[in-house]
Amino acid sequence: MRRVAGAIALALLIYARSAQAQAMSADILITGGTVYDGSGAPGRRADVALRADRIVFVGDSKTANMTAARTIDATGLIVAPGFIDPHTHTQTDLSSAARRTNLDYIMQGVTTVATNNDGSGPVGVGAVLAKWDSTGIGTNALLFVPQGSVRSAVMGMSDKAPTAPQLAQMNALVERGMREGAFGLSTGLYYAPGSYSKTDEVIELAKVAAAHGGIYDTHQRDESSYTIGLLASVREVLQIGREAHIPVHFSHIKALGADVWGDADTVIAMIHAAQRDGLTVAACQYPYNASGTSLVSALVPRWAEAGGRDSLLARIAAPSTHARLVSEMRENLRRRGGAGAMLITNSRQRDLEGKRLDAIATARGAEPVEAAMQIIRTVGDQSVASFNMNAKDIDTFMRADFVTTCSDGSDGHPRKYGTFPRKIREYVLDRQVITMQRAIAASSAQAARDLQIVERGKLTAGWFADVIVFDPKTIRDLATYERPELLAAGMRWVFVNGKAAVEEGRPTRVLAGRALRLAH
Repeated sequence: MRRVAGAIALALLIYARSAQAQAMSADILITGGTVYDGSGAPGRRADVALRADRIVFVGDSKTANMTAARTIDATGLIVAPGFIDPHTHTQTDLSSAARRTNLDYIMQGVTTVATNNDGSGPVGVGAVLAKWDSTGIGTNALLFVPQGSVRSAVMGMSDKAPTAPQLAQMNALVERGMREGAFGLSTGLYYAPGSYSKTDEVIELAKVAAAHGGIYDTHQRDESSYTIGLLASVREVLQIGREAHIPVHFSHIKALGADVWGDADTVIAMIHAAQRDGLTVAACQYPYNASGTSLVSALVPRWAEAGGRDSLLARIAAPSTHARLVSEMRENLRRRGGAGAMLITNSRQRDLEGKRLDAIATARGAEPVEAAMQIIRTVGDQSVASFNMNAKDIDTFMRADFVTTCSDGSDGHPRKYGTFPRKIREYVLDRQVITMQRAIAASSAQAARDLQIVERGKLTAGWFADVIVFDPKTIRDLATYERPELLAAGMRWVFVNGKAAVEEGRPTRVLAGRALRLAH
């Protein structure tokens, strides 16, 4: 018996030493950097080791006798979790052979994106995820079930309330999307056809997402004074959360237009009150004073869009509705800050792109709203940047403890290429609106928590190896409204699931991302 016990003890010792030796070896060892682990703690000197697709060590590698196949000297650099963007429009990019590397986000240090926001995108969640599994993608990515697309699939561009059978069809589509791995329900209640949905309709769909552990992600009904007003719109979001028993996420929080400038404090107070009452509420924000939308969405009232483009064109042409359209579009243009505050950012007609609506109107010898209707009628809808936010409100929202970072990245707006470096450069390093640890936590662990992504967003042993190394001296956004597709500077290394997507500042174009599915 003593010999057996001795043999067992020896075997256990050999096993323990073997396991320890294995634990102290890695594929990549990042040494000498200032580590911000994503928790919100201050930066500290530490080393980070990666093996396969996981982080295996954070600490003093010399004390731990750590060895690695490759060592990266990060002296003078910052090591952080890969950034997580809760609101993008990358579904088409990730599904494209030419753009699936998601380079515009990789070079910002973004390793995970959410898409199908604003209630738009494919309803077939499972098919998209399966395609990404098959072809590969450059970043990790997750999907929402898009409520506007669900409504359109069942009711087209009708502005009517759904019948009971139509609501059942919509519920079934949300159910299917959640079963296929969606992280929740997204809405764009400002945009048609989502805007035609009453609150009770949205609550019923949100209940389906809630039953699968999802969240309610919303471009709320009104961020300004278009319909019910900003504050009433915030109350609607909170009502949906309470009645559907679902966490809510304001997917880009703002006070849009002079009518609501200064309301940021009131919005924050309303959300804090709801949190004290037990509702889970979060929000994200992009660090720009111009929103990105379309000419139709910015200026045309939603009643005029009912029935689709042909119906809109008929209303523009008909004398009985033309005058009403002009009047309401002038008021919407006022809310947006006037024709000089509206820039055409992406157009099939090159003589429009990069020009403001006032200049276009002058060149055409037309009043701005009439010029806008001419464009909509002859060229079609256009992407626009609308300069309609107040710097003080942006700062106020950014300081709020429930606000994370998102890009709402769309073609033609620099936020698609510059959001995360811009926030660090301008709001942390130059103006010191928030601290580095706050900016990194808001771009990683906090975003992961809000979206319910597991084992990502922190530099923690055992979690997925989404890790970035950047230079605080050179990190900055380079994209402008004139040149919106310039890649950001400052990222030295970006690892996605343990593979280098950026190496010594240069993209490798590796497709190391994964299609993420909500764990039910």
